[in-house]
Amino acid sequence: MAEIVLPQLGETVTEGTITRWFKQPGEFVEENEPLYEVSTDKVDTEVPADSAGQVAEILVAEGETVEVGTLLAKLHQKDAGGAGDAEGAARDAEVTPESGLSPPEVARAAPSTAPEPTAQPAQAAPEPVARAAAATPVISTPTAITPATLVPASPVVRRLLRKHGLDPTAIQGTGPKGRITRKDVEAAIAGVSQRGSVGSLQSEATAGGAAAASAAASSAAAGDTAVASTALESNIVPLSRIRLATAEHMLRSKATSPHVLTAVEVDFENVEKVRQAHRAEWKQEEGFSLTYLPFIARAVCDALDDYPHINASIEGENLLVHRSINLAVAVDLDFQGLLAPVLRGAEDLRLRAIARKVVDLSRRARAKKLSPDELTGGTFTLTNPGQWGTMMQFPIINQPQVAILSTDGIKRKPVVVTDADGGESIAIHSVGVLALAWDHRAFDGAYVAAFLDELRKIIQVRNWEEELA
Repeated sequence: MAEIVLPQLGETVTEGTITRWFKQPGEFVEENEPLYEVSTDKVDTEVPADSAGQVAEILVAEGETVEVGTLLAKLHQKDAGGAGDAEGAARDAEVTPESGLSPPEVARAAPSTAPEPTAQPAQAAPEPVARAAAATPVISTPTAITPATLVPASPVVRRLLRKHGLDPTAIQGTGPKGRITRKDVEAAIAGVSQRGSVGSLQSEATAGGAAAASAAASSAAAGDTAVASTALESNIVPLSRIRLATAEHMLRSKATSPHVLTAVEVDFENVEKVRQAHRAEWKQEEGFSLTYLPFIARAVCDALDDYPHINASIEGENLLVHRSINLAVAVDLDFQGLLAPVLRGAEDLRLRAIARKVVDLSRRARAKKLSPDELTGGTFTLTNPGQWGTMMQFPIINQPQVAILSTDGIKRKPVVVTDADGGESIAIHSVGVLALAWDHRAFDGAYVAAFLDELRKIIQVRNWEEELA
């Protein structure tokens, strides 16, 4: 019997929400076939089965949020002949015919029998305020919300509830089994903000007498007009889960590392000549275009070998210098967020192998086909906004790393070239900027400048024809 547990899905991830089971008790799953989908603060990902077998029991139902390491399911592994113990698996699963759920799921899905709290009598509120209160979720302080009072919700939804001081028991969930979704919370927040002024104005009217009431009523009417006008002129676009998670991680990175930016201009003409000479053949052989990125990645690996402290991370009061280069490459998810899948052992790969792996990781990232370990363990990150013609970007460090390189737009520009006799002339070359954001705790500017100078030299003088062979 194999045990399926929630894996570590990132250095800072502590929990995940099971959003979908692809297999049910009694069904067979092959090795590396998707078994379930999990949602975390960083990404939604499909997790494949480590081995082939028959699902015996599902212990965590869809919609539940559990900690890393939690036992999710049990699997009857196939025997040597590959058949598996189907009858034993079916017995262990004990699927109930009414619901299709195993006993633990039925227990979790059962409605609570706890008595509802008895409401205390309260003084009747003025009619406008009473109407607004009836349509508005109950507000409490963030400290009043505890795990014991939270209804089922994802980590992002829990943070929204805490941030805005919302009582989750006062919100009607529209998700599976009454689960509170992000849209439910955002609707509650919008309702509170639009109605909050009504009670305030009513209080002012009561305290200030007839004259104050008249002024408050006029102000309320003007406020309603302003709200209606704003609603007509603007679209409310709720931040997605991945946007909220990105915001949290970026703020933490800025608060953790003293960021510095150092940039150099690089003449890519040596690379451009090789690209132009081989682009058609490359596209036919590989099925994708030969871009600048694999050239830069290959050069980065050699430069990091000479300046290893940049391939490092901060651990307490120590700099942890990594022997292997695990290159994280930022991938845009159709403008909906970023992932940085990791190319492990990049120092041992030549240009063609790097290009293949980067394309493979990018495609699977967009298709949610990455395995959990492909999103962890990066030691240095590349981000590539240059495809949109950027001049220079100041990226934010991917914690706990100490540096991230932005590869910006490469354009044809006039440059000064020197011939063998020392004579100078103007030529048109492909030129771009490489910008390194780095953590000033780890080293100083001189070390970074020397690293970037070495990187520039490698790109400009290496025999790239030989590299492609």
